[in-house]
Amino acid sequence: DEVLTCQPFLEAQIRTIKPRAIVALGATAGKFMAKSAEPISKLRGRFASWNGIPLMPTWHPAYLLRNPAARKDAWTDLKLVMDVLNARAE
Repeated sequence: DEVLTCQPFLEAQIRTIKPRAIVALGATAGKFMAKSAEPISKLRGRFASWNGIPLMPTWHPAYLLRNPAARKDAWTDLKLVMDVLNARAE
């Protein structure tokens, strides 16, 4: 219910900001924005698209605090996002 209630506000903010990429932190954000029922462990590490904007689902920061070994995965995901940002800046 909360996600559906906030969806119009989120979409308006994204339209206003016009980001070159979006990072969705955690399963709730990742599944919603990628429009997928797959677990975050399957979604992370590969780009989806949100209205034509590259979307990278990755681990939630709270998960990383509980599972320090997953930080390597998150860093890999963020490096992919940085590659996209650098390519779009040229």
